[in-house]
Amino acid sequence: MLSQLDQTQPTNPAGKRDVPQDQLSQYQPIRLSPPTAPPLVRKKERPRWGCGCLVFLLLFLLLAVYYLFPIRTNIVLMGIDDRNPGSALGRTDTLILLTLKPVERYVGMLSIPRDLWVSIPGIGENRINTAHFFAEAEEPGSGPEAVKEVIRTNFGVDARYYVRARFDNFKELINLLGGVEITLTEPMGGYPEGKQTLDADQALAFVRDRTSGGDDFARMRQTQVFVVGLIQTVLSPGHVGKWPQMAGMILGGIETDIPVYGWPRLAVALLSALPDGIDGRVINRDLVNPFTTDQGAQVLAPNWDLIRPVLQELFGD
Repeated sequence: MLSQLDQTQPTNPAGKRDVPQDQLSQYQPIRLSPPTAPPLVRKKERPRWGCGCLVFLLLFLLLAVYYLFPIRTNIVLMGIDDRNPGSALGRTDTLILLTLKPVERYVGMLSIPRDLWVSIPGIGENRINTAHFFAEAEEPGSGPEAVKEVIRTNFGVDARYYVRARFDNFKELINLLGGVEITLTEPMGGYPEGKQTLDADQALAFVRDRTSGGDDFARMRQTQVFVVGLIQTVLSPGHVGKWPQMAGMILGGIETDIPVYGWPRLAVALLSALPDGIDGRVINRDLVNPFTTDQGAQVLAPNWDLIRPVLQELFGD
């Protein structure tokens, strides 16, 4: 057995027996590359805000602050009786306290009787409509601030701004609008219940008419109805194209300390409150006690116990 194995083993020339070669050596060697590290997974870069985004955000915040603050704005609307052209000497036969809360889309209006007997700083007790007259007689231009002070002293309401006008000044505006549409929930001012469109002369007669009840309380209700109708008509989409022209007429027909940059905010607040967000109130005969002064003047004594809850509802925080 061994002899047979010896015959099969290859020998070298020196007669020495060769070492058996690896059986895999006849195959071509395979070169293995060294292991490489897995590729790094790059994190997705977050999008960077450019200057445009920051500017847009800043503008948005500024507009939000502009629209939302102050939370409440109080304005006293004064309608002056007949006076000489170019003179502000007159009584406030129309006196309306207006409050706006844009966040709540709320607009409140309180009409004050011109014969309400109140305390006027520096004058004493008198009709509330005389405060403007006395101030203008003593120092021209001081009437609006005197009215603000009377409101603050007697009603506890801080009116930041004022608007002083005569309804005669709105004739041109009403004609441009093609009339003012008002909505009557009851017969008023000689008109039946329902929607009515008044031209300039009819509107002026409507706010001065006292046939509906025969007293100043009826006139106050009619004035509020007209003011609401005028606001709705001016801000209606059909008149958007006339806004630039109307703005000139409105600013030319009134006197106010509302800054020009504040008008857009007030307009947006009014527009957002329409048509159901305007809360109109009147200090009516149920809230006053008529009496005659020592000089024989028939005036109205305020019943503050009944008026203060109304003030709280309209102007309270």
